[in-house]
Amino acid sequence: MQKLYYGGDILTMTGEDDYAEAVLTEDGLIKKQGSLEEVKQAADHHAEKIDLQGKTLVPAFIDPHGHISMVGQFSLMADLSECSNFSDIIQTLKDYIQEKRLNKGDIVVGFGYDNNFLEENSHPAKDILNQVSTEHPIFILHASGHLGCTNDLGLQAAGIDKHTPDPEGGTIGRMEGSREPNGYLEENAMMGLQKTLFKGVKRDDVKLAEFAQDIYIKNGITTVQDGASSKEIIDLFKALAQQQKLKIDVVAYPVFDAEPKKLMEENQSYAKKYADHFKIGGYKMFLDGSPQGKTAWLTEPYEGEESYRGYPWYQDEQVKQFTDAAINDNVQLLTHCNGDAASDQLLRNYQASLEESKNPNKHHLRPVMIHCQTVRNDQLDKMAELSMIPSIFIAHTYYWGDVHLKNLGEERGRRISPARSAYDRGLCVNFHQDPPIVKPDMLHTIWCAANRQTRNGIRIGPEECVSVYEALKAVTINAAYQYFEEDHKGSLEEGKAADLVILDRNPLKVDKMDIRDIQVLETIKDGETIYHVEPSAIQ
Repeated sequence: MQKLYYGGDILTMTGEDDYAEAVLTEDGLIKKQGSLEEVKQAADHHAEKIDLQGKTLVPAFIDPHGHISMVGQFSLMADLSECSNFSDIIQTLKDYIQEKRLNKGDIVVGFGYDNNFLEENSHPAKDILNQVSTEHPIFILHASGHLGCTNDLGLQAAGIDKHTPDPEGGTIGRMEGSREPNGYLEENAMMGLQKTLFKGVKRDDVKLAEFAQDIYIKNGITTVQDGASSKEIIDLFKALAQQQKLKIDVVAYPVFDAEPKKLMEENQSYAKKYADHFKIGGYKMFLDGSPQGKTAWLTEPYEGEESYRGYPWYQDEQVKQFTDAAINDNVQLLTHCNGDAASDQLLRNYQASLEESKNPNKHHLRPVMIHCQTVRNDQLDKMAELSMIPSIFIAHTYYWGDVHLKNLGEERGRRISPARSAYDRGLCVNFHQDPPIVKPDMLHTIWCAANRQTRNGIRIGPEECVSVYEALKAVTINAAYQYFEEDHKGSLEEGKAADLVILDRNPLKVDKMDIRDIQVLETIKDGETIYHVEPSAIQ
C-alpha cells in the first residue's frame, strides 16, 4: 500500500538545506519525494495520506556499533548505576537477591557501578561483596564493561587463586603485599570470569533479544549491531531471523576467538548479505580497554602516573595475523581502540597487511576504528590514507568528560572524541553509543556532538563540536556507508528503503541544548510502522 507523508519538515539528508514537501512510500521503498504536487501526481487514488501536522520526518537512525545481544542480558542484572557508595551497592545487591528469590548457589550479577563516581573512589572488591553474601557467587560489572569485581565464591568458581597468572591483556587485582586475588579484575581476566559465571545464569535468550530489539525501535533505530558475536549469538539471531522475529536489521561481527572465517563459511546465506533481517558483516578485534577505567593503552602516561599507560590486549605479531586474515578473507574489520597506542598498533599493522595482501579488493573493505577516544590528528590523517572509518563514541564527552579531564589532563582530555578534526579530514564519521554501556539514544548523541557538555556542565573541547546536520549525518547516511548500505539506507531518496522516523521537533530548528529532549513519535521499517506513540503520551 502507498503512504504519502506531508505537512511537516521532511529532512532528506541529501544536503543541509534539502527538504522535501512530501514523501511517497510503496512496497517498503521510497517511491517519490519532492514537492507535494509532484508526489501527489505519483500516488494512486488509494494512497494513505499521512499529515505530519508540523512534526519532522527523517531517515531512520542506524547504530554503527553496539551489542544488541548484551542489551537484553544486562536487563536481568542488578542495576548499580545509581549507587553512590559501597553501602548502596551492598544494599542493592541484597535487595536483588530477595526480589529474584535466588536459591543458595545461584549467581548474582550486577552492572553499572563506576568507581569514578563512588564516594570511596575505589572498586568494591571481594571484601565488600563478601558482605552481600557468602552463599552466592557475585560478579559486578563496571559501567565501562571492561572491569569488574567478584567475591570469594566467584573467584573459586572461576578457578582464580594466588597461583593464577595474569592473562595476556588482563590484570588480576591482588591483596597488598601478596599474590592473593582481591576480587578486582580487568579486561581479559574479567572476561574470563564473566564467561564462566554467565554459563550458570538462567535466561531466555530469545525473549531477551526481542526485548532489546524493542528498546532500539523506541529510539528510532532500524539497523543495529552485535559487535562481538560468539557462535552462540550467531545461532541465536539466525533462529530469530528464520522465525521471522526480527523487526529490524541486525549486523553481527564475530570476534577472532569465535573463528569468524569458519562462521562465515558455515553461514553463507548470511555472509555480508541479509536474510530475514540478519547478516554477518565482518570480523571484530579488541586492542585495549577503557580510558575511564584507565586500561586504555596510551602513548603517554595517565595524568599523575610516572609510567603507567594502560596496556595492550595483544602483541603486534598476533594483531598482524588478525589484520592479514580480515584483508585476505575480503571482509571488513572493526577494531576497538580507545588509547592512541592501540590506534597506532591498528594503523601500522593494517597498513602492513594491505601492502602484503594480493586481494584485488583490499582497498575497498572499509575498516573501522571503534571509539577513537584519544586518536591524534596524525592518526586521523593516516586513517584517511587507509580509507578507515572513525566510529566515535561521542557520548563520552557527557558521561565521562569530567573523568577524562582528570585521567588525561586538560590537553588530552578536552579533545576526546575529536569529531570536528575527523570531519575536517574528509573522513566518513559516524557516532555510536556502544549499548548496553550507554542507552541507544541517538538524539542524546546528537546533542553531545553539537554541545560537548559534561555531566558537571563543563564545555569540553568546544572546538571539536560539529554542526547538528553533521551529527545527523553521522547516525544516518554515514552510518549506512559503514555497512555498505548507503545506496539503500540513510537518506530519503527514491528507491531506498522506507526506513523512517517521525520526531516531535526538527533538530535543525530547535536550540542545540534542547535536542536531547526531542521525542521519537513513530518508527517505520520498510514502510510499516513498528512503533508509535499515542497522542495522549506525547509530552
